[in-house]
Amino acid sequence: MIEIEALNVHFGSNHVVRDVSFRVEAGETFGLVGESGSGKSTVLRTIAGLNSDWSGRMTLDGKRLGQRRDRAFFKQVQMVFQDPYGSLHPRQTVDRILAEPLEVHGVPDAEARIARALEEVALPRVARFRYPHQLSGGQRQRVAIARALIAGPSVLLLDEPTSALDVSVQAEVLNLLADLRQIRQLTCILVSHNLAVIAHLCERLAVMQGGRIVEILSERELRVGQAKHSHTQDLVALSHELEK
Repeated sequence: MIEIEALNVHFGSNHVVRDVSFRVEAGETFGLVGESGSGKSTVLRTIAGLNSDWSGRMTLDGKRLGQRRDRAFFKQVQMVFQDPYGSLHPRQTVDRILAEPLEVHGVPDAEARIARALEEVALPRVARFRYPHQLSGGQRQRVAIARALIAGPSVLLLDEPTSALDVSVQAEVLNLLADLRQIRQLTCILVSHNLAVIAHLCERLAVMQGGRIVEILSERELRVGQAKHSHTQDLVALSHELEK
């Protein structure tokens, strides 16, 4: 579904992503993990069409992606951001937030779709006409997920979707994403600095350091300690320390 080949991204003179290559099969959830500044979120934002200064080759479902994306791309590919409060319009109700992508993409039957979207992400009906500041952090992220999925994309890009949430809410949102991925047969790329989050959702993952992918391995290889690169081993050791 997604193929990235020799992706390079520059911010001015700063070379932030260096020769990154990987592929994601249809229906797979692929993880990008690494410490802050490793380039993982930049890769995701570039795939999403939010960075235009890049070189390399990217294809989606066999079609090559250019610097600019058309409306069909944004119907097929949607993104959930790290900060649910910052990604939702503060002066729009949940109803309006969910109606907007339906209008943009000309999707009919908005009333039924909005009601179903709220049900899918386990939000009560009363949340429909509330504003983001009237919702909890977990509820806001559920709205962001509902907005991303309401027009029926096949690819979901997830940028640290639980890192801004309380620990007690993180597992709920991760389980929701796992359920929606299976129900909708989504292809996903998940960015996180947390190996436990990656292992919970992803079949395979790429470890990034200094803008490069240093290792690609399966979730099983990660769990049984078969990581080969020293940086991956350091991340695993740090994860174990944090769990104590």
